[in-house]
Amino acid sequence: MTAPRFTTFGCRLNAYETEAMADLAVQAGLEDVHIVNTCAVTAEAVRKARQEIRRIRREAPGARIVVTGCAAQTEPETFAAMEEVDHIVGNTEKMQAKTWADLDQTERVQVNDIMSVTETAGHLIDGFGTRSRAYVQVQNGCDHRCTFCIIPYGRGNSRSVPAGVVVDQIKRLVDRGYNEVVLTGVDLTSWGADLPGQPPLGDLVRRILKLVPDLPRLRISSIDSIEADPALMEAVATEPRLMPHLHLSLQHGDDLILKRMKRRHLRDDAIRFCEEARRFRPDMTFGADIIAGFPTETDAAFENSLRLVEECDLTWLHVFPYSPRRGTPAARMPQVDGRRIKDRAARLRAAGDAAVQRHLIAQAGQIHRILTENARMGRTEQFTEVAFASDQPAGQIITARIAGHDRNRLTA
Repeated sequence: MTAPRFTTFGCRLNAYETEAMADLAVQAGLEDVHIVNTCAVTAEAVRKARQEIRRIRREAPGARIVVTGCAAQTEPETFAAMEEVDHIVGNTEKMQAKTWADLDQTERVQVNDIMSVTETAGHLIDGFGTRSRAYVQVQNGCDHRCTFCIIPYGRGNSRSVPAGVVVDQIKRLVDRGYNEVVLTGVDLTSWGADLPGQPPLGDLVRRILKLVPDLPRLRISSIDSIEADPALMEAVATEPRLMPHLHLSLQHGDDLILKRMKRRHLRDDAIRFCEEARRFRPDMTFGADIIAGFPTETDAAFENSLRLVEECDLTWLHVFPYSPRRGTPAARMPQVDGRRIKDRAARLRAAGDAAVQRHLIAQAGQIHRILTENARMGRTEQFTEVAFASDQPAGQIITARIAGHDRNRLTA
């Protein structure tokens, strides 16, 4: 008999929830179960999940396979049609202890209406991943309806974890020795909109830093730049413990495409935000999500995205070749040829690689405070990976001079 095993696709939030599910599955006494936590952001993500399920069945013919996550929520019928799958569990149900305790006594498909959920999952875990960095879920779901995105139908509407609960959890993490906390969510800048008084994300950030003075580093994950509130920008400008690295949900650099995506910003808004953030924090670095080949994207529109890399001074790109998601408005728009999408994605990735190289070259000789993830690797405040020439104490913040770079990481 073996303990539950997990395969996780997709975002940090999925990884967070996998850790929570692992606790629940162990408490339920489950054995010989392989749980696949899926992602639905692209058709390719769903294809990879199905491929992984078939591989698990070949290699572990006696194990029960449970499929959960966003793809299981949005298209349970896809996985129900797979003879390899024993159970399909929705995104709400996967965070409930009863689901795992009663797995043998329930119906094969447990997927309810995610839009009826009004609270975040109560099962909060005290960090996961390395001993140096912990991820804390403060928000789930999304109230926006971008025309390309299936995620709201997998995650439901936006809902927030109250600030007091977040602060108490972070205090526990600091007491356990974590030196960095990352706030995560599906639409992080919508945090607080459903809470009394509708506090903005910046208030949460400032409250954490005030009430947890022993926390050395606070980091926020992907944000929608157009929804960055004044309190958050004030924290960027005045709080050295808030890390100078922001990952932006930009998606495109052409105004017409942004409107067809139903985004809430234009290209000038993105450029202006990056200029303002870097004025507040000159050492700020940016990551960004950009989609290549969105329906109706012309060569000129694509070039606007390509130029945005330099105009916003982006460093870390997550490039997504567009793939239609059934049930989204974009899937009904005129599609771009697949070969053209592939070529444009490659050009964007090349621009991203060049941006990384510029960033690495600029760090030579600088002194950085580096959070060590293991004896030979850590990350700067800008989240740049650093390789050490000799062993360092894991989980600690050390000061080191950058000697140079090797491929996509710094050396010290």
